[in-house]
Amino acid sequence: MPRKSMLLAASLVTLATAAAAEPGIDITIYADNQALVQDTRPITFTGDRQKVEFKNVSAQIRAETASLVASDMAIIEQNFDYDLLSPAKIMENAVGQTITLVRTNPATGAESREQAVVLAANGGVVLQIGNRIEVLRDDGLPVRVIFDKVPPNMRADPTLSITLQGKAGTREAALRYLTPGLGWRADYVALYDEGKSTIDVQGWVTLTNNSGTTYDNARAVLVAGSPRMLNQGYGGRRGNPGMVEAGTESGTRERLGDYYLYPLAERTTIANLQTKQVSFLDVHGAPAQHGYEIRFGWLQTSETPLSAATMYSFTNSANGGLGDQLPAGIVRFYIKDSRGQAQFIGERGIGHTPMGSKLAISTGDAFDVKVQPVVEARTKVNDRRWKTQMRYTLTNALPKPVTVNMIQSGLWGDTKVAEESQKSTRRDADSVVWAVTVPANGKTVVTATFDSKY
Repeated sequence: MPRKSMLLAASLVTLATAAAAEPGIDITIYADNQALVQDTRPITFTGDRQKVEFKNVSAQIRAETASLVASDMAIIEQNFDYDLLSPAKIMENAVGQTITLVRTNPATGAESREQAVVLAANGGVVLQIGNRIEVLRDDGLPVRVIFDKVPPNMRADPTLSITLQGKAGTREAALRYLTPGLGWRADYVALYDEGKSTIDVQGWVTLTNNSGTTYDNARAVLVAGSPRMLNQGYGGRRGNPGMVEAGTESGTRERLGDYYLYPLAERTTIANLQTKQVSFLDVHGAPAQHGYEIRFGWLQTSETPLSAATMYSFTNSANGGLGDQLPAGIVRFYIKDSRGQAQFIGERGIGHTPMGSKLAISTGDAFDVKVQPVVEARTKVNDRRWKTQMRYTLTNALPKPVTVNMIQSGLWGDTKVAEESQKSTRRDADSVVWAVTVPANGKTVVTATFDSKY
């Protein structure tokens, strides 16, 4: 593969001063598979034009974002050499060159050598040996190829080479660049105590490195938030399906603009093709409630009962909650069985959640709690108004009473509840909700008449 060359105008990259930084690798990792890498090291400047190589940069480096920061220095040119050494690649780069073939006689062990010119290395290697053409086959026969040198544009590791000129002397310089291939997400383990109506939550940062490079002894900080990237487009506002009410509390966690920082406590080696987990949240005994919820569309009727969703509600407020901002991730719920063994009961994704928010997370469909909606009658009052009679039958096969939040949506703002057997609450212009108590091993029937244009 050809070498990718990046020419930068010297007027854009001349830096009079460099920001102070400790030597080593610093990585800021964003949740959307993006990272900022800063590699700080001492460089001896000769005072003349020279080339400096930074090996082991990310194999997916966005070369156009790379910059070298140092005092009294100007960058002339930088090149990212990503054509890495491999048997196939070195043979491709040897086309037109002379190589040495070493053959071993299987019977005697004697070696023979001959010169060959590589004619092609596309799906196989074609050689010219003297006056004959030969295909180098992978047939198990002992044949070795000797190259005089490594092609100048190939590297054992991804390398960024920078041609620069700086004032003579040794001083620290920081290479900064953006790269995909490094990302993280939050994973939460939630254990609900049915008897105490409390929840234990442990939050983990799950860090992955697929950048093609290992970062040794790095300082890492994780950013919770979604910086906009031009190549990712813009898909509109992101919702948070588990958040019932957004919080308004401020905590002590460090901010970066409108994002939050989660620094790793110690330096760590982030190996290529590695997944690493670090704990950032550990809360025990936070209040939580177990309930049920079901939502119906306008004029929805069903011949069979439908399962209500199992819901777990809690907050992340400082008082009586988890007490921290929650980065986007997956919450996995567990409860203990009769033997005291924690068992998995479902999972749900959440978005970035500010502190003080109320959450209601569904873990799946309830086995024993059902609701059957039925349109009993539709009556045309006049050319502009209709009356719709609904009946909702809620059943509970559990040996304890339950509360079901039953939501009727699709009301279009001008629809009114003319009559109802149980008082509802208008949630918004589109829906009303009933908090229905269903007795143990019993059922409850709710009726309502709606006045609407349709």
